[in-house]
Amino acid sequence: MTALLAQAGVTAHPPIDFRPLAPELVLVGTALLLMMLDALRPTRDQRPFVLLSLAGVAGAAAATLWLWTWHGSPTVLGGMIATDRFAVYFRLVILGVAALGVLLASYYLDRADDVRGEYYPLLLFATTGMTLIAAASDLIVVFLALEILSLSLYLLTGFSFRRLASAEASMKYFLLGAFSSAFFLYGVAFAYGATGTTSLSGIAAALSARPGAHDLALVGAGLLAVGFGFKVAAVPFHMWTPDAYQGAPTCVTAFMSAGTKVAAFAAFLRVFGVGFLPVASDWRPFVWVLAALSIVVGSVLAIAQTDIKRMLAYSSIAQAGFILVGLSAGTPQGIQSAMFYLAVYAATVLGAFGVVVVASVRGEEHTSLSSYAGLARRRPFLGIALAAFLLSLAGIPPMAGFIAKVSVFSAAVQSGYWPLVLIAVLASVAAAFFYIRVIVLMYMQEPMRDVEGVRIEREPASVVAIAIPAILTVLLGVLPGVLFGFLRTASVIRF
Repeated sequence: MTALLAQAGVTAHPPIDFRPLAPELVLVGTALLLMMLDALRPTRDQRPFVLLSLAGVAGAAAATLWLWTWHGSPTVLGGMIATDRFAVYFRLVILGVAALGVLLASYYLDRADDVRGEYYPLLLFATTGMTLIAAASDLIVVFLALEILSLSLYLLTGFSFRRLASAEASMKYFLLGAFSSAFFLYGVAFAYGATGTTSLSGIAAALSARPGAHDLALVGAGLLAVGFGFKVAAVPFHMWTPDAYQGAPTCVTAFMSAGTKVAAFAAFLRVFGVGFLPVASDWRPFVWVLAALSIVVGSVLAIAQTDIKRMLAYSSIAQAGFILVGLSAGTPQGIQSAMFYLAVYAATVLGAFGVVVVASVRGEEHTSLSSYAGLARRRPFLGIALAAFLLSLAGIPPMAGFIAKVSVFSAAVQSGYWPLVLIAVLASVAAAFFYIRVIVLMYMQEPMRDVEGVRIEREPASVVAIAIPAILTVLLGVLPGVLFGFLRTASVIRF
């Protein structure tokens, strides 16, 4: 048939198979349904929105699990979308983050004065961009997915329009995000100019076929790394992070801090682990520098913070550096360790911000570190959970963060990057100070007078949104093989 069409002068389109896009289609369909529901039957009752959002996320997760046994083509839609287990793994992590983000949002918005129904559709649109970027096997799709998640997050960051800090954070995030998107788009242009294609497998084949003629491609790789560096909050592209994390509604901060980093690193691993793998020896030093700067700057600046949201923001910058340590190894073990670290980080930071949402009056009042004095006496559950999350971020056993750090350090040492590991270990020791400082305040200090009488409400949604990450943080620290067993196959990127 194709030959007959060619003889007739008709160009045959590639076969269209939308089944590997089922998770994204479910999410978009649910988001559109929520928008129609809000337009036709506006209400302050958030329960229908919460239930429909969770149903959409569950449907997308079911479609994703079905793709784990996919035996068809490794890519569909003209090589634009990958169908490997690498994409399935990251989709599941992101959908888990989205589900917990919906629960935290339901707790937050029930106490908000500016409840609006578009919150949940925006969250689902952002989740769609995150899952799509994890499966993108073409730079054009990577860019489109990046813009889908970014535009939704810009709006979510400024969702509390009654708070000046929220609007300011949204504007800063938008301006710097547009700037980074320009870098990324220029990187796509240079990569296309060097190889004649935007397909990751095509770029890899072109670079392998012409050894030594990579100057233009390296410029493209550098510009792409700048774009990714902004999304993962790596130094020196981290300037937006503290202000956006502090100014955004805390339920948005929780979702954004976990989901965006996981999605951006998924694309980072795929683009540089496949498309630019033939020139890995050239881009690894750049990643090495990004990792070292992120770890040192994030750890040092976090020590000086007196606001817990800003402290966790700088902590996330340092955590990005630790993940980059695994990426710099450029080996299968390095990819597996980075993937494990991302799952652990997502659970830990989501849970930590969940505690902030509950303990700090929707996360907008009493966010100074001193206001957490005596929290373990007022609410033992929140104190235990936050202590577990902080110990994990510090890399102290038996929490999952310890295993995550050891795995990325081991991969980097085996690749000969022991100086980077030495810097990371020393920074981890210094960073333990500001994590343990909060634990000391919670357990060894008396509550301040202005927060002693603050009523901390308990609801099933908030308890679940904190308990699940806490259980995962401990479980993955005690039984890391449970996840590493899946990563042995999920870390293989097929094309």
